[in-house]
Amino acid sequence: MDPLITYDVGADGVATVTLDSPHNRNALSRALLAQLHGALADACADARVRAIVLTAAGPVFCSGADLKGRDRDTPQAGGIGLADVLRQLTGCPKPLVARVAGRARAGGLGLIAACDLAVAADSADFAFSEVRIGVVPAVISAVCLPLMDRRSAQELLLTGAVFDAARAVRCGLLTTSVPDDALDATVTSFTEQLVRGGPAALAGTKALLDGPAAHTTADGRAALMAELQELSRTYFASAEAREGTAAFRERRSPVWPATTTDWS
Repeated sequence: MDPLITYDVGADGVATVTLDSPHNRNALSRALLAQLHGALADACADARVRAIVLTAAGPVFCSGADLKGRDRDTPQAGGIGLADVLRQLTGCPKPLVARVAGRARAGGLGLIAACDLAVAADSADFAFSEVRIGVVPAVISAVCLPLMDRRSAQELLLTGAVFDAARAVRCGLLTTSVPDDALDATVTSFTEQLVRGGPAALAGTKALLDGPAAHTTADGRAALMAELQELSRTYFASAEAREGTAAFRERRSPVWPATTTDWS
């Protein structure tokens, strides 16, 4: 099988996972999704990796489904599907940054939305193009809609219109957009900040961001606060917290204790 994904771990603890199928605009074939799933599993299992950057080779970040191979590449035919990769991204305990240098369509927007941070070049553009070919953005709605304001979602998903990076920021799909020549520096700035956090603390904070505290009603807030107080005590009593506070007092960089994450 030809490599459609490249994977690299830098000395800074940042793993770069690259969609590397520019000949078909990084379309989400079953083969690419399987290799992407494997690379992400490697990154999350590797103790050296502190943060993950998801990017793409060529002028297109991702064109969405592999329409030319659609009969072969549907999840129903077996193997890894887009839903599996999106669950993997959203469940990953390590922070993920999407680096978007070009066009993204359909399922490609799902990959971006499933990352914790998303940075795009100003020249990038986007579209929920599913309706234009008579299908619906069903799977990616699970990760895109929670980020988007409703009016933008209604307009963009129903029309399939192309929109620019500035609009993607305003509607919640991107963290920021920057001039093309500042893209790499901006991504590096984020990863440098991310790797300064404790690995277990980052994983725990990601769980909070997607947990009941983000969705609870007023009626359930008191009981939730008691649970979160106990969670806070657990983290403050951890080896990671002891090292972090000692490093702060001693004005040095922390040496985080090794952690093991059961992740697949």
